[in-house]
Amino acid sequence: MIRRLLWLGLALGPLVIALDATSAASKTFLFALAALSLVPLAWLIGEATEHVARHTGAGIGGFLNATFGNAPELIIALFAVSNGLTGVVRGSLTGSIVSNLLLVLGASLVVGRNGKIDRVSSFTWLALVSLSVLLFLIPAALAWTGQSSRHVTALSSVPISIALLVCYLVVAWRALRRHHLLHVSDLPERIEAWSLPLSLTTLAAATVVTAFVAEIVVGTIDAFAKHAHLSEFFVAAVIVAIAGNAAEHGGAVVVASRGHVKLASEIALSSAAQVAVFVIPAVALVSWLIKPLALSFRPVEIVALALSTALVGVLLAQGRSSRLRGGALLAGYGMLVIAFFLAGR
Repeated sequence: MIRRLLWLGLALGPLVIALDATSAASKTFLFALAALSLVPLAWLIGEATEHVARHTGAGIGGFLNATFGNAPELIIALFAVSNGLTGVVRGSLTGSIVSNLLLVLGASLVVGRNGKIDRVSSFTWLALVSLSVLLFLIPAALAWTGQSSRHVTALSSVPISIALLVCYLVVAWRALRRHHLLHVSDLPERIEAWSLPLSLTTLAAATVVTAFVAEIVVGTIDAFAKHAHLSEFFVAAVIVAIAGNAAEHGGAVVVASRGHVKLASEIALSSAAQVAVFVIPAVALVSWLIKPLALSFRPVEIVALALSTALVGVLLAQGRSSRLRGGALLAGYGMLVIAFFLAGR
């Protein structure tokens, strides 16, 4: 049933593009529809990369999943950079990490069964997120003190981004291979793989449509924020972050509901780490081709990342899952959403 809805939802992407081209809808409506259309598009990108991985092998497949699985966040961020919406960029990426750590993992533990999780793998991903938070403090502190220009802050973000990408490649290569193999072997009801040309064509088409839709999301976020009486930061950190990851989020929860809590927690934590040490550094480096982006996160963003990582670490320290732990993570996410709302006022 869910797959059918996702297939039907793919029609939203072309519809949004057509409405934008003909100016047949208000910007507020366009933002809502465009954000919703990202859900099936993100799902299709993930589906296509999984089918490609069946032909290329686990190693290349894992790399493709890490790269294209985060395509919506990357594309939205780059369009926001080109429009000068640096607060939207940082907010959406921060929100993506926090929602993976607290919302997705929390929901997965609530709907799943009590049991064990992979403690070593979980803390490997958490260590990567923790490292990124510590390094983000450097350009953030420079911006907070006001002792350096925006250009100097952006320059300080370059070596940090390179260091994070290197750490990601070194630590995540084998973990991604393992995650892909686990994903393929543990899930029931697998379908026959598409041909490689069909998989690559689908992946390319979905990515192109996502790029057009992402441009519409970025172009209408200001109108939606004003109409809803919300700050752009809050819309980016909560609404855009959830929409860009919705398909992956839903997949983790469905997996957990089938009794595979270990795999669901792996998906949530690895996704958070990928955004922290792959997507953010990649955006910071590619942004130099457009407008240099400084990783000068707000204090509320750094605190949110640190608290989210610490809360997950404390609750998963014993390597066990439970509905109570999931509820605590969801409560933590609710409090951070309130913090984002207040910070944007």
